[in-house]
Amino acid sequence: MNTLLSVSIALLGGLLMTRLFKPLKLPSVTAYLIAGVLIGPYCLGALGIEGLGFNNAHAVENLSLISEVALGFIAFSIGSEFRLDELKKTGMQAMVIGIFQALVATLFVDLALYGVHLMMPDKLSTSQAITLGAIATATAPAATLMVVRQYKAKGPLTNLLLPIVALDDAVGLIVFAVSLGIAKTIIVGTTDFVSIFINPIVEIIASLSLGAVMGWVLTQLEKMFNSNTNRLNLAIAFVFLTAALSMMKIEVGPIHISFSSLLVCMMLGTIFCNICPLSHDLMEKTDKWTSPLFALFFVISGAELELNVFTDIAIVIIGMTYIVFRSLGKYYGSYVSAKFTKCSPEICKYLGITLLPQAGVALGMCSIVASSPEMSGQGALVRNITLFAVLIYELIGPVLTRQALKAAGDIKPMSIEVKNRRETKLKMINEKQ
Repeated sequence: MNTLLSVSIALLGGLLMTRLFKPLKLPSVTAYLIAGVLIGPYCLGALGIEGLGFNNAHAVENLSLISEVALGFIAFSIGSEFRLDELKKTGMQAMVIGIFQALVATLFVDLALYGVHLMMPDKLSTSQAITLGAIATATAPAATLMVVRQYKAKGPLTNLLLPIVALDDAVGLIVFAVSLGIAKTIIVGTTDFVSIFINPIVEIIASLSLGAVMGWVLTQLEKMFNSNTNRLNLAIAFVFLTAALSMMKIEVGPIHISFSSLLVCMMLGTIFCNICPLSHDLMEKTDKWTSPLFALFFVISGAELELNVFTDIAIVIIGMTYIVFRSLGKYYGSYVSAKFTKCSPEICKYLGITLLPQAGVALGMCSIVASSPEMSGQGALVRNITLFAVLIYELIGPVLTRQALKAAGDIKPMSIEVKNRRETKLKMINEKQ
């Protein structure tokens, strides 16, 4: 009962918060996150009343399955942006920008945090600085996708943004694996070639292969059904199935074969949307079905944010350094590479701002660091700094993304005709009441 009560309060709290935030014209993502913070362990949850919010971190972890499923559907939706006809126009630009901005962000954070290490060697080690630099590559696809959907953003910037956000995961996996391997080498003193180079490449190839197979199988099974409802049910079932299969871990000698759920589900959506003629209609229906799931995902994400990271001044200093230099790296990395690939001035100016949100992928990376035996005793600091950055980025990132898309012309102001129609409808409802 308590779990169901917590889920209902989370969803209702998130929805009500969007109403409170409406006069401020803030994105719904920000409202959901703040609702999560309010019902989390540090606010309502601290009262200890069962069912009224999340009393502790364990209560939030109990709903981790919802987050896993939501990320699967987010990746599935982003995969639909890799349609071949669209990639012919933006594919090379997305690839160059996606790789370059991620590497520049890593370089900026590495150099800045190494400077902090020289000033405070007892607070931040070289290994921790290198690891945090790798985590800086990750961008939150969920927040970006939600802002695009809420404001029905369409245009050159949006068309380029979503593929870049998806590429961030693949680039981030490689950079993170290599950087973590180097960090372990510094601590232990021995080099593990397999962990640094082989495992991340195998993970990416295995993830894309599994997603491609599942996308082909889904398309073949869709042919067996004539009802759109049954086709929708099948597509939803396959996202669940693919997300579950991506949790497998296989060991072949020294090589560890694991899968990235984001990459697997993204490839599922990519193959499905390119070879299934009915995919466009089914994707629209899937997007409507997942709306409450995404709302829950962000409320839970807000509840997961640990506010006690603000109590340590060293964490605040290192965290602010990380945020400032990651932001500079994302912005100037995007600006330079967009100029190089001859993008429009609007894309060059505003693309980097839309890549600032950071959440799930970054938290997943810091969890790997915390669980690594070689990083024992150093993972906690990496996790706290990442949590600090996620808290700031998730609250201001969606707002900045909306402003950037609006300035670039991808978010159109509501037409006078639509505005008058809405006002007339509201007036009729009020008269009936």
